Amino acid sequence: MINELLQQTLAASRQLVMLDDVTINRILTDTASALLSHQTKVLTANAEDLQRMDPANPKYDRLKLTEERLAGIAGDMKNVASLPSPLGKLLNETTRPNGMVIRKITVPFGVIGVIYEARPNVTFDVFSLCLKSGNACVLKGGSDADSTNRALVAIIHNVLAKQGVNPAVCTLLPPDREATTELLNAVGLVDLIIPRGSSSLINFVRDHARVPVIETGAGICHIYFDKDGDKEKGREIVNNAKTRRVSVCNALDCLIVHHDRLDDVTYLCGKLSDSNVVIYADEPAFAVLSGHYPAALLQPAIADSFGTEFLDYKMAIRTVSSLDEALQHIARYSSKHSESIVSESTETIRHFQQMVDAACVYANVSTAFTDGAQFGFGAEIGISTQKLHARGPMALPELTTYKYIIEGDGQIRK
Repeated sequence: MINELLQQTLAASRQLVMLDDVTINRILTDTASALLSHQTKVLTANAEDLQRMDPANPKYDRLKLTEERLAGIAGDMKNVASLPSPLGKLLNETTRPNGMVIRKITVPFGVIGVIYEARPNVTFDVFSLCLKSGNACVLKGGSDADSTNRALVAIIHNVLAKQGVNPAVCTLLPPDREATTELLNAVGLVDLIIPRGSSSLINFVRDHARVPVIETGAGICHIYFDKDGDKEKGREIVNNAKTRRVSVCNALDCLIVHHDRLDDVTYLCGKLSDSNVVIYADEPAFAVLSGHYPAALLQPAIADSFGTEFLDYKMAIRTVSSLDEALQHIARYSSKHSESIVSESTETIRHFQQMVDAACVYANVSTAFTDGAQFGFGAEIGISTQKLHARGPMALPELTTYKYIIEGDGQIRK
């Protein structure tokens, strides 16, 4: 059954090559409008999924849809429609001594498979970006969001059919493990797989896939408050990075504080208690915070407090004696997603930016901005934490590859 679905998607993908950008944009805007006109059905399906999940589960917030979030999803899709097509771009042109002309142009991958957990917004993000870049998509959502995903894909299929496009260009696989296994082994049917979710999901996909993979999602994010940091900026940045939305991959997991600024830790964390953030502080930070941060929310740090993606109202604090020690901590525990420094020293900032190995390196900015829309890319398909092909927010350009077009007038090689 799965193999047959993938065969149908591959066949349908060839139709996309012939679609013009006007048709693609019309499909995207019509789908965005259809989402809003059918939002009651979508929210009802989403409520079914939410009933099966414990509200205390960090995935609950990612799973939950509201009218406001649906409006945001529709807006992202319209934004993608308004962007220039990434296809057919001339990357390079060379005329050889024999008169042969070689052009390097952007083309779709073909079929892109995306494996994701309880994130129904990914369904529309992936479809919009894949369609705009000429790719068919195979969606493998988790069982937690199956009712919601089926409702969303039904909307997509209805719009595609009305536009005369084979609905198989967007295929939703069953939520079981068998479908995952077949997708990971779909050599010749799927060109690229992108996992979006926890580090365990990403590790599983990387370890078992026979199809090329781009790793995205896992974010263990740090903010280093330097000895020359501005505490007003630091307080707002820390609070925003941690509490804006705790279930996302760009949320803050560990605050690193220079020892000379320990007296400011209470102020830096002052707003976190309003959101009931549990702090796992190392010994020096714990001593400063004791009596100044709610006792019920303050815990001594243990080894597992560092290098953990909490996806919850939890955060670790590590004290360091120097910039180099902060860099060593980040190098050891970072997932190479997003790292930030708060400092007024230009020299220190430049050194931090040069030495930190991550997709996004911030200075005096919250890590919450690691997002395709915030970067001006429209919706994103994920945050790549690897270095091959794509890194950071992956949007339209990252969903293309290239081919060479060679033209001549009878040249032969001697």
